[in-house]
Order: sequence, then structure tokens, then C-alpha cells
Amino acid sequence: MKKLFKNCAILLSLFLVVVFTACGKTEAVKPSTSEKSASDTKSEAAVNLTISAAASLKDALTEIQELYKKEKSNVTINYNFGSSGALQTQIEQGAPSDVFLSAGKKQVDALKTKGLIIEDTYKNLLENEVVLVVSKDSKDNINFENLAEAKVKKIGLGEPESVPAGQYGKEVLAFLKIFDKISSKSVYAKDVREVLAWVETGNVDAGIVYKTDAKVSDKVKVAAEAPKGSHKDIVYPGAVIKASKNIEASKEFLKFLSGEEATKIFEKYGFDIAK
Repeated sequence: MKKLFKNCAILLSLFLVVVFTACGKTEAVKPSTSEKSASDTKSEAAVNLTISAAASLKDALTEIQELYKKEKSNVTINYNFGSSGALQTQIEQGAPSDVFLSAGKKQVDALKTKGLIIEDTYKNLLENEVVLVVSKDSKDNINFENLAEAKVKKIGLGEPESVPAGQYGKEVLAFLKIFDKISSKSVYAKDVREVLAWVETGNVDAGIVYKTDAKVSDKVKVAAEAPKGSHKDIVYPGAVIKASKNIEASKEFLKFLSGEEATKIFEKYGFDIAK
């Protein structure tokens, strides 16, 4: 009988050792939620995105860059600002780019036709307006209708073929039937921000820019807004470039630009959100 009790005791002891060992192993391999989150964050690979963007977006996108860094610490945003036409050409020639943000649909549509964008990422983001600006200190009563008069010697506008703001400006002047009359006074810029700089420095008497450009400068004032119906709707579309090596990260950034936080920044700089 004693031998039987002794054997039972040994078996019970072995059973308890196995149970406690198994439980201990189970607890050891079960990570906490916070540990999993930290591990996931550390495992995110560093990503560099090149964003080709219209010059008129510079101020808003620079602020958004800082905001996005807090959202995605592993993503570095690099901007390539310029005229939408020049950026389109760069992309067509194979320049590295992940996302294209244009000041006009014409440029993105051209890339779409050539199969250079991911079509289901094409999205209209923003809207803008055309204005005529003069120096803050100007005492002259200048507006679109009197640009052909003698007191206005030089008028700055973007190159219509490559700069959307120049294209819209030309449409306004043609609508008012004065484009040919002021051709000798017209000075063409490589992008809309160059036009703004010319007005700020007094190199031209007036310039045609977007209302958002006028808003960021304390050296110019709006002399007139383009008449309603005088130009096509100004729409800023965006799309992910098909040759991007960071497709998913590019899609996430483009989606972020339509989010609440980015929208507030765009509105702060005078943009309207595309309907």
C-alpha cells in the first residue's frame, strides 16, 4: 500500500511539473499589445517619396510636409516644385517621381493618355481663382479692362503653353478681347511664382496669378478678380506615377491630402476643396 501511495505521489508531481512548465511557456511567448505596436513601428522600412508639384502649392505643401512626418515618421517627403508643364515633361522623360500634383487637368490627362499614371489614383483635389495683382504701394487704378492703356507698361503672366496660370490668364484676356492688344507688354514667366516675384520687385506693373499666390505675399495686393465665366474651371488634380517604386506609400500620401488635417491647411492658404 505504501508503495502504491509513493508511486501516485511521484506521478502527481510529474503531472504538476508538466502543467506549470507548459503554462510558463505560454505566458512567455504572448506579447502585450504595446509590445506588438512598438515592434511593428520599428519594422516599418524608411521610404523616400518625390512629389512633383505645381509651384502655387509650395506654401501649403511645405506645411503639410511637417504634419505628415508626425503621421508617418518613416516617410520622407521630397518636393520638386515647378510649372505643371515642365513637371509633366520631366515625368515623360523618366525623371524619378512618385506623385504628380498639377495646377491643371491638361498635364495629368496627357500622362494618363501615355499610360504613365495609375488611373484609379487620379483625383481632383483643389480649386483656385485667377486674379490681377499689383505692387502693394501702387496708386494706379489698374484692372483687367484697362491693361491696354498707356500707364501699364509691363504685364507678367506665365507661359500659356506650360504654365496653367498663364493658360487661364490668356483665356481671361481673350475673353475681354485684349490679348492681342497687350502682346507687346506681356512678359512670360517659367511659373506663376516668378510672376509674383516680378510684381513684388516692380519689374512689371501688374501680373496674373492665382488668388492663393496673392494671399501669401505682403508685397502685392489684388487689383481685380477675373470675370466670372472668363476662363475654364481651375482644378488641381493628383495621381500616382506608374513607375513609382513606392506605390502603396504614394497612395497613402495622396489620400492624406484629401483628409481633414490637410484640407484645413489648403483652406488656410486660400484654396477651395474640389467638389
